[in-house]
Parts: sequence; structure tokens; C-alpha cells
Amino acid sequence: MKKILNYIDGTLLEPSEGNYLENKNPATGKVYSLIPDSSAIDVELATKAAQTAYPFWSGLPKEERSNWLLKIAELIDKKSDELALAESIDQGKPLSLAKRVDIPRAAANFRFYATAILHFSSETNDMGSNGFNYTIKSPIGVAGCISPWNLPLYLFTWKIAPALAAGNTVVAKPSEITPMTAYLLSEICIEAGLPKGVLNIVHGLGSKVGNDIVSHKNIPVISFTGGTTTGEHISRIAAPMFKKLSLELGGKNPNIIFADCDFELAVKTSVLASFSNQGEICLCGSRIFIEKSIYEKFKNAFIEKTKNLVVGNPLDEKTNLGAIASEAHFNKIMSYIKLAKEEGGTILCGGDEVKLDGENSEGKFILPTVIEGLEYKCRTNQEEIFGPVVTLTPFETEEEVIMMANSTQYGLAGTVFTQNLTKAHKIALQLHSGIVWINCWLVRDLRTPFGGVKNSGVGREGGFEALNFFTEPKNICVHF
Repeated sequence: MKKILNYIDGTLLEPSEGNYLENKNPATGKVYSLIPDSSAIDVELATKAAQTAYPFWSGLPKEERSNWLLKIAELIDKKSDELALAESIDQGKPLSLAKRVDIPRAAANFRFYATAILHFSSETNDMGSNGFNYTIKSPIGVAGCISPWNLPLYLFTWKIAPALAAGNTVVAKPSEITPMTAYLLSEICIEAGLPKGVLNIVHGLGSKVGNDIVSHKNIPVISFTGGTTTGEHISRIAAPMFKKLSLELGGKNPNIIFADCDFELAVKTSVLASFSNQGEICLCGSRIFIEKSIYEKFKNAFIEKTKNLVVGNPLDEKTNLGAIASEAHFNKIMSYIKLAKEEGGTILCGGDEVKLDGENSEGKFILPTVIEGLEYKCRTNQEEIFGPVVTLTPFETEEEVIMMANSTQYGLAGTVFTQNLTKAHKIALQLHSGIVWINCWLVRDLRTPFGGVKNSGVGREGGFEALNFFTEPKNICVHF
């Protein structure tokens, strides 16, 4: 059985206390590898290695740091098939999705920040005859990067790449549910010859390793993606320590369909936005609001396409939805489907577990589920489910749909389908969210800021926003 190791000071190491956790393949329910059950000792070793490496790494010309990141990107590309297979087995997502999205994006993250840092500039303000001010942006020190299980390598690299590019060293923790590609990344870093201590990866439980990273006095900057409750816990620890903090948290995103939309595009894209990665993407449009005049037409077309989706073995190229990432999460999703029924919802399709044969007989699979007849303010419509479950709700006016869309504690993303450009801009401005897609979904330009409002998080990732986050500005005044 494969044994995952920590990556500390350029070396693969067993956990200091010798304890391991089981790592299951969610599609088979079988344990297939062991994960370090690391402790504060391992976090301390990683932090000391990162501190030792910091003067060297931060002192390198940005062109040299850029070259190191480009080497890693090239190796991710070279090993893309191996990484995609590992991601599919570890997380349960279709292999085709991992090949098409997750692994290419991981390489793109390194490549983007390798080049972005070359254009990261300072500011100068002329005071005329009195002199001038200039602002420099310096790396902070050791960055703590904690990533989730839904897009493992994709989001892991989304944090690590800008932190390293800006000149910080990193202590990172991947999710204990999906550790495999982070482990493979450590092997890639060794192959690339990345200087020791620059990147350190410590595996283990969030309640132990994650907590130790967040609370460590020598890790002054924390970037976290995950649940809102965990984000709240991190804030309680980090705020009194005056750490710099970026939190990308949950979402309960509205998808608004107007009668004047491109109907086929709206249906096709809404199915994608509802059920990609088994609905385990914080950006999924889980609340679909449809203008009343086309409600029945849209509902019927949406259900037809949903029923054609294939739930199956993630390694089968015909599979659209793979396995749910863990048994605990499977139980959470099923509990919300039960709740929706109790709240008066009608299951239009799905709503049940899928039992597969053969090697997948013990895996956890759920049919894509569509529900109607629920009040916009019920728990099913207000709380993040994070699975293949969506609700359909009719609306009559723009004012009504904006009120319903903005009614949750979340504000991450929204989607609007209309061919009326004026209406599209008007609705986008009124949505309380960090991101709005018009006539599309999950179209990402890596130069743009990413993040949410309300309980969807604090701060922004992406583009130069991330480089700003991982640096501290210093104003220097020269007086004549």
C-alpha cells in the first residue's frame, strides 16, 4: 500500500510520531494509501525549514524565482496523465474532468505567477519641488497555505504559486481527504531541484496540522479555502495575532434565467454549472431562478438533460458525475435531500443513491437531483449543500429575483442569462457577490480578482491581487 510522506526541507519524511491515517478511494470505498497523521512537531520542522530558506529565496532576483516556477509547470504538464489519474482516484471526480480542467489549471497557476511577478511593479508619486514618494512591495516571510478537497491540486497551486513568486517561503497543508496530488507535487519539486525549505508540505488533519499552521507565531500570513465555519475558527486565532488573512469560503450561488435568454445556451450551461464535479465546486449555481413565463419550458428541458447525465465509475470516459468525495459528505448531501422533502419540496429527478456493480459497489454515488416547490428562505435554499442538488424557483420581476438571490449569508458568485445587455449590467451590479458571469459560467481569466462578500470570505485571490496579498507595501518618502 502506498505511503504518502511529508515534504520538509527538500526531503520526503515520515511523520515524526509515526502515525498514519487511511486514505480511501471514494469510488470503491477501499483504503488505497496511508496519509501522515502529522503533529505540531512536523509543523515546527517545516516552519523552521521555511524560515531558514526565506533569506535566500526572497533575495533571489524575481527572474530566478520565475524560472523555478516555470520548471514546476513544465513537469506538471509532462506528468499530466499521472496527476489526472491520481486526482480522479483520490477525489472521485471523472478522469476526463481532471484531464481537462484540474491538472492543466495547476500548471497554468505556476506559469501565470511565474510571468506575473516579472510585471509586478512599484508606484512613484511626484511631490514636485518637495520630492517624491515611492512604494516597494516586499515578501512577508513564511506563508501558511491551506487548501480544500474538491479541486485538490488546482486550488493547492492557486495559493502556493503566488506566495512563492512574491518571494515568500511556504508551509502548506492539503486536505487529508485528497492528499495524493500534493504528494506528487512534492516529488515534482524534488525532480525540479527546488531549493530545500522553499516549499514544505505537511499532511494531516485540519484540527491538528491546520490549527498548528494558523496559530504558529512565525507564520504571519494565512491563505485558506474551505468552509465558512472553519474560516470563522481561523479568524478567531489569526486576528488577535494580527496575521494577514485571506479566506475563500462557501457559496450558495444564484443562477438567474430571464425569458429573453439564449434558451439552449442557458439550459446547457446551467446543467454544467449545477453538476460539474458532482456539484462539489463552491461556484456551482445551486439556486436556479427562472422567469415565470418560461418556467415550465426551462424546467422540462433542464430535467431532460439532467436525466441524460451518467453517474458512474470516474475512470470511465462516459461518466459525467463520479463519486462523492467521502462518506461523511455523502451523508450530509443525503440529509439535505431528506430535509428538502420535509420542507415541502418536490423531487423532479434524482434524490437517490446510485449503487454500482463490481469494484464500485462500495463507492458513494448520488443521482443529480432537481427540486422545486421550496420557499426561497428555507434551509435547503439558504445553506450550502455542496453536492449534486439544485432547486428551481420561478420569479416575476427583477426586484423579486434580486431579493431572493441576495437573501443568503453567502455572496461568492452569480450567473445571469439574458440577451438584454442593459438588464445584464443592471442585475450584475445589484447582486451581492464577488463574481458575476453573464451568459456563461466558470469562465476564468487568471488576471482577475477572485473572492466573495458576506460569509463567502475575506480578501481576494487571483492576478495581482494575490501578489499584493503575499507582500507588504512600504512607502519611502524622499524630501528635497
